[in-house]
Amino acid sequence: MDYSLSGLASGFDWKTFVNSVMALQAAPVDRMNTEKTTNNSKNSALQNLDTRLTALQTSVTALGAADLFGARKAASSTGSSSWNSTAATGTAIGNYQIAVTKLATVAHRDGAVDLSRPLNATDDGIGLTLATLPTATAVTAGTFTVNGKKVTIALTDTLDQVFTAISAATGGAVTASYDHTTDKIKLDGGLNQVVLGAANDTSNFLAAMRLANNGTVTTSSTGTLGTLKPYSPLATAQLKADMTGLIAAGDSTFSINGVSISYNVNNDSLSTVLKRINQSGAGVTASYNSSSDRIILANNTTGDMGITVADDTGGLMAALGLTGGSALVRGQNAEFSINGGATLVSSSNTLDATAHGIAGLIVTVDTQDTQTISISGDTTSMRSAIEDFIAKFNDVQSYLDTATKVTSTDGKVTSAILSDNREIQSWGSSLRSMAFGAVSGLSGTINRLEGLGIDFTSGTSQLEIKDGTKLDTALRDKSADVAEFFQTATTGLASKMADYTSKLGTLNTQQEARLTKANTDLDRQIADLQRRLDQQRAILNSSFIAMETAQSKLQSQSAALTKAFSTTSTTTG
Repeated sequence: MDYSLSGLASGFDWKTFVNSVMALQAAPVDRMNTEKTTNNSKNSALQNLDTRLTALQTSVTALGAADLFGARKAASSTGSSSWNSTAATGTAIGNYQIAVTKLATVAHRDGAVDLSRPLNATDDGIGLTLATLPTATAVTAGTFTVNGKKVTIALTDTLDQVFTAISAATGGAVTASYDHTTDKIKLDGGLNQVVLGAANDTSNFLAAMRLANNGTVTTSSTGTLGTLKPYSPLATAQLKADMTGLIAAGDSTFSINGVSISYNVNNDSLSTVLKRINQSGAGVTASYNSSSDRIILANNTTGDMGITVADDTGGLMAALGLTGGSALVRGQNAEFSINGGATLVSSSNTLDATAHGIAGLIVTVDTQDTQTISISGDTTSMRSAIEDFIAKFNDVQSYLDTATKVTSTDGKVTSAILSDNREIQSWGSSLRSMAFGAVSGLSGTINRLEGLGIDFTSGTSQLEIKDGTKLDTALRDKSADVAEFFQTATTGLASKMADYTSKLGTLNTQQEARLTKANTDLDRQIADLQRRLDQQRAILNSSFIAMETAQSKLQSQSAALTKAFSTTSTTTG
């Protein structure tokens, strides 16, 4: 028989009784669990407050940034100006009329023109085929048109054969010749105008030979025809200069602005030599101008300064025509004036304080022009930082009001989660007093938020910009005073509020820690009490089970006795 069933033998619902007793005994546990829940709610509220305090501290730190109220903007009065102007923190506010009368240019040293060897050394006996002509553009086979007549050429033809074909196609009306001294082809129509080309030409001969219509009876190549091979070794690059001595010299060097550069005409190409110059520390850029067939060295920086070139061994620079004073084209300095003053000089078109004396102002010019550069405070950034401070301040105030308020409706009092925390209740008031109060010891004209058009909304703890014009004017015209109001060490509003919000953050964290510790202690107490309650329940259950067992035995014995006596009585009768 299962004696753990309540009242099975006794008829007494002892389990309900035990549960009632234990419920009374467990009342302290319920109270402690309720306290834990309250503590958790308070901790959550404190964490939310901490988030808002951190945001407020970040905003006041931004107000204290050294470059906020000293930030400057530079703008030209010319709307479509290509000048680039910048102003560093603290640049003097004002208007600066800059008149540029001369732009800085780079010095350059120009080599000899027509460096390339002509197609042939003489006018006659040109035996090179079209496929091997050293022209800038390779000739293609096909047809081209002269005075309406088609001339057909193959890449195996020589230039002489092409000239003969032109004469034959035009019936002798147009003759062609080559002049090795000018390295050009001439077409002569006699009494007739020379007309070249047709839409259905299939050969590029005319373009490759730089021949074009000019409306007269003769036309010549517009440029020399022999072309350098920039990627072949210098010895075979079609240079006009005599390379015999350079080939024999082997490894050689030249210097640009005192920087030595090595080369070997048998191994190095013109492209390689130019690349070495550009990668050296000579401070110049070397390039090949195919239209004038010359090498040009240009300084990497502007200004009236020279470029020195010397052959150390060999003679490549002389062969390229880069030595000698006549090759140098001097650069020029920029000349300008500020606000109608004396002419100033700069080696660069980037005019900075070293040239004009205005600390922090940099103007890069690219035209000879007169423009007014206005330097003003970056009021957009200033106002944005102040508006962010107001928003974060109001957020803290709103949360403190909500989390600590006590309300009464129809006699029923409702308390917010932090309403019993008198310390936190005082924080909102202290922050308001700090924001409302004056900053002492300032030399400027602004010592309260009211001086910036900022005040509390009537009857609330919320700041607002009541006079936006007043704020903008102060930021534009008195940014130094605004900076002093917010940023003066220790006493400035941003400085004081940063210190105070940091302190509040620490106190808030300490309260969170205390609540967390209190819940840890409650958990320990609940566990201890629960163990005792479990033991007590076990004892009560055991006692009542024993009672049920005893009761059942008594009932069995009573039944047996009753039966025995009943049998005896029947027998006797």
